[in-house]
Amino acid sequence: MYPEYLVEPMRKELTDVGFEELKSAEQVDAAIATEGTVFVVVNSVCGCAAANARPAAKAAVKNEKRPTKFVTVFAGMEKDAVDKARNYMLPYPPSSPAMALFKDGKLVHMIERHMIEGRSAQMIADNLVAAFDEYC
Repeated sequence: MYPEYLVEPMRKELTDVGFEELKSAEQVDAAIATEGTVFVVVNSVCGCAAANARPAAKAAVKNEKRPTKFVTVFAGMEKDAVDKARNYMLPYPPSSPAMALFKDGKLVHMIERHMIEGRSAQMIADNLVAAFDEYC
């Protein structure tokens, strides 16, 4: 685990724009297993989360068509919550950062770390917006 003082600003980047932070497996179950659409961000301390993933997520949620819920778990911190979220993201292997869109509890769109690294935040946001437009 990382020191909380280190990750707090990274958490706030998403919670300040309306993401709900999930810290237990039960909270993840309750969030994903609902009707409607749920956007999940697996947050991380890595550079591609700071430069690409979080900015893309923040930009995408400004779209007119957007998920019912925005939630986040933090890799390297709340292990049970992250493991539960990743279980919902199967068959994709664990990665962080990562982003997933669920509709009525089913995974409909996934962005893995290798799709985040080396891509601009705008490219990732455009990908998310297209998914939001299709599924939300």
